[in-house]
Amino acid sequence: MGDRLCLVTGASGYIGGRLVPELLNSGHRVRCMVRSARRLRDHPWAGRVEIAEADATDPESTARALDGVDVAYFLIHAIGSGGGFAGADRRAASVFADAARDKGVGRLVYLGGMTPADRLSPHLESRAEVGRILLDSGVPTIWLRAAVIIGSGSASFEMLRYLTERLPVMVTPRWVRTRIQPIAVRDVLHYLVACADLPPEVSGAFDIGGPDVLTYRDMMRRYAVAAGLRPRLIIPVPVLSPQLSSLWVGAITPVPGRLARPLVESLRNEVVCREQEIARHVPPPPDGPTGFDRAVRLALRRIRDADVATRWSSASVPGAPSDPLPTDPDWAGGSLYVDERACRTHASAERLWAVVEGIGGEHGWYSFPLAWRARGVIDRLVGGVGLRRGRRDPRRLRVGESLDFWRVEEIEPGRLLRLRAEMRLPGLAWLELGVDERDGHTVYTQRALFHPRGLAGHAYWWAFRPFHEIVFGGMCRGVVTAAENPALPGRPA
Repeated sequence: MGDRLCLVTGASGYIGGRLVPELLNSGHRVRCMVRSARRLRDHPWAGRVEIAEADATDPESTARALDGVDVAYFLIHAIGSGGGFAGADRRAASVFADAARDKGVGRLVYLGGMTPADRLSPHLESRAEVGRILLDSGVPTIWLRAAVIIGSGSASFEMLRYLTERLPVMVTPRWVRTRIQPIAVRDVLHYLVACADLPPEVSGAFDIGGPDVLTYRDMMRRYAVAAGLRPRLIIPVPVLSPQLSSLWVGAITPVPGRLARPLVESLRNEVVCREQEIARHVPPPPDGPTGFDRAVRLALRRIRDADVATRWSSASVPGAPSDPLPTDPDWAGGSLYVDERACRTHASAERLWAVVEGIGGEHGWYSFPLAWRARGVIDRLVGGVGLRRGRRDPRRLRVGESLDFWRVEEIEPGRLLRLRAEMRLPGLAWLELGVDERDGHTVYTQRALFHPRGLAGHAYWWAFRPFHEIVFGGMCRGVVTAAENPALPGRPA
């Protein structure tokens, strides 16, 4: 038991980021396979793991990452990347399976969706295809099939939470009557960790689920009770297609439409365990299977205590810009527009940094809130993530995590926060917030940088240039004002 070398793919994502510490606590050694090692730098367990930079669609780097591995967890998927997600999933699974076989990996473990008997949604069909590819690899494989995962920060839970909290009366599509067997994220992790110790003769697909079988309507009503909300009135209608439903979900919840659509399409299928074979090989969780009501209460407590380890938005948005800000000031001969500002303050550097690191989410952006909200709405309308992703923690940030429609690219504690834009733009954009001390004074520095793409990029910059004083200038002054007034409501202390 324990002391196996476990490779975890998707370690910067929702499940992977929670699985790593569970494996470490079980006595295993862990190697994380990520495209960029810096994405894991600020995780509390980063110093206890090996990190291998690799792309699952690249045979050479994947083979290097799998060298000497006993158990490999395949937690990669391209959901939300548009119509090509099935092809991307297929390529990654095929490359990974071939490399695992060639490197003599002892076991593959895969977490996918349930495969009901009726016609599968495109998302569930893609997840099933990945499972079949891994099972056919010749490497002993455990394919765990789960329905809706209930846990703080999961996309499914955030969708349920926001729909229930924001809509006391709902006109809903037919899929709210579909039967679902949800499972708590803690139980999913229990099964994933236990699979590392299974003997090689155990191989196959296994359904895992919690003790409750509910409709989505039941789940919303029981969530309302657990959250202390008034009873919700839910009126199903037959006219909302999956596309219209995903737009509805995207408008109400932080989950963007391109991720909401495959989730909604999957809810058309009844996802209930059809077998209990996993019980023959893995004992139930120590406290027994976690019921739906308890899972919701645990998730809400994590959110209330700002103790959310990972979120659905922890993984990078498919198609979002990924280039780090280059140090070459001339941008290799290209254009780089800059809006640069600085404000002196009598607040301490520590206090100013607390405001900088606490920016976004519920604290807002300290200037012209209507303009920020409007930009978020526009971004959602054109298929972007919008502002509603919020933050994982109200006071602390990690490199690689999402912050509204930004992603944290760099943190130098007490000195610099650099954000990279993930809204839809005709170019690449960054926002740098800094704390400096000059001549005995604390100085807040702020730079907005934009690298245009084509004529549309240049036109975009100049079209919004007249508003920079309102947005960026106001932000500079607002951050300083918040730092100088610790009692200001809603600001970090």
